[in-house]
Amino acid sequence: MVPLGKLLLQVPSRSVRSLIFRAMSANSGELLINSPKYAFLKELGLSETNLGVFDGEWRANGQTIQSICPSNGLAIAQVKQASPSDYEHAIQASEAAWTVWADLPAPKRGEIVRQIGDALRSKLLPLAQLVSLEMGKILPEGKGEVQEYIDICDYAVGLSRMISGALIPSERPGHVLMENWNPLGVIGVISAFNFPVAVYGWNSAIAMVCGNTVFWKGAETTPLISIATTKIVAGVLEKNNLPGAIATLCTGGADIGQALASDRRIKLLSFTGSCQVGRLVAVEVQKRFGKSLLELGGNNALIVAEDADLKMVIPAILFACIGTSGQRCTTTRRLIVHQAVYDEVLQKLKTAYAQVMGRIGDALGEHVLIGPVHSQNAVKQYKETLALIRQAGGTVELGGQVLKRPGYFVEPTIVTGIAHDHDLVHTECFAPILYVLKASSVEQAIGWNNEVPQGLSSSIFTQNISSIFKWIGPKGSDCGLVNVNIPTSGAEIGGAFGGEKHTGGGRESGSDSWKQYMRRSTITINHSKELPLAQGIRFE
Repeated sequence: MVPLGKLLLQVPSRSVRSLIFRAMSANSGELLINSPKYAFLKELGLSETNLGVFDGEWRANGQTIQSICPSNGLAIAQVKQASPSDYEHAIQASEAAWTVWADLPAPKRGEIVRQIGDALRSKLLPLAQLVSLEMGKILPEGKGEVQEYIDICDYAVGLSRMISGALIPSERPGHVLMENWNPLGVIGVISAFNFPVAVYGWNSAIAMVCGNTVFWKGAETTPLISIATTKIVAGVLEKNNLPGAIATLCTGGADIGQALASDRRIKLLSFTGSCQVGRLVAVEVQKRFGKSLLELGGNNALIVAEDADLKMVIPAILFACIGTSGQRCTTTRRLIVHQAVYDEVLQKLKTAYAQVMGRIGDALGEHVLIGPVHSQNAVKQYKETLALIRQAGGTVELGGQVLKRPGYFVEPTIVTGIAHDHDLVHTECFAPILYVLKASSVEQAIGWNNEVPQGLSSSIFTQNISSIFKWIGPKGSDCGLVNVNIPTSGAEIGGAFGGEKHTGGGRESGSDSWKQYMRRSTITINHSKELPLAQGIRFE
């Protein structure tokens, strides 16, 4: 087995590290942060060189890297990463902060999270612009991502007054049987490049109201977003005279990820990334009998039944396939169409794709619908996958080209002629490539939906009530997200977000996901003068 630390240095589909960092030869005048066009960067408190560790104080003694803008391939600013000693200092500070934070009543913790939401509202636009600049998603998506963090803060405020235990009838006279929930301690969060704000928000807002401190390692290729977000949160903590290490940040590479996975002081590690790395993270955490929360690959399918409303289907597919340039964990990778409407759907979809091809461009552009992929490695993976598709006899119906322009731009691509059970179809390529498959029945389509290793999101478009209940029933979709007449992407915060099988089984955000951030105690209190023993044992 490849060691976790070594694998973290590789570049899987949802990379923990990406080889896009330039040699440190650029002088400060070449950094985008010095351009008036990107004045919002300094509004967020960023500078030419930024310290990447926060535990109440900003520090960093590791290597210095440059963050690259995927829309043009230019360096935005520099970030000094954590060293092993920085990590150790930060984890100790986070543990110490927990002793203060856990003593606050949950509604008081909720009030702090409410203020974090308000602070994010005041910085929504510049933070969204930074998401577009550093990650590469278009500005409306960047705004939507920051809004998700704001929304989960609102949700967590309500949750802080609703975390409840249970009073269970005891079979023994004079006894009370109770169930109580307490915080775990320090929660580790390793987030991915594709949702560099929202994933941290889903985890941190819930974990914080539950009484935990949060230790965050953002994606190595989006460090400025991590730093800017932490500055906003830190400002709220400072205003309330609370330890900054309640929300600790430690930017870095494989060494920091390895440390989090193996550190017994991290009571729960939430990891978002590829199945390949997630498997090794889970094993490393389990070695110490720790808890892990995994949100891994998707390889999601959308089924079009013969009675589907195609006026709804086509825009839904388009949104689910090209959103974030095919780099969402909920992106539609497989389109399974009933043979009766296959030709019509394929033609309409090609027409819809063709209409948006002219709106590929800079993620901050006003009329852009499709931004760049995140890195040069993503372009490489796109090209290699298309070469394998052609070797396997597949047909590229539309797209399939890397655009010759600065930055990392590829065409959204529609592929036919590959079998539903081919290795290519069963392997998630984190790029805008869609496999279109022809099925003879809804039952067959459900089987194809379920045959891949991953199990995150799924969708069916149908007007048939029988098909709907078959789809959501025990022999229907085996995914964590099971949709009807909506795309595979666009989950609401009120529901638990996560998937089954190789997606990892973790749940974030709403519903009862909060329970993953707490420990449950079953409590028995004897308030009588008798001592009844189990199994009726008596010592006489």
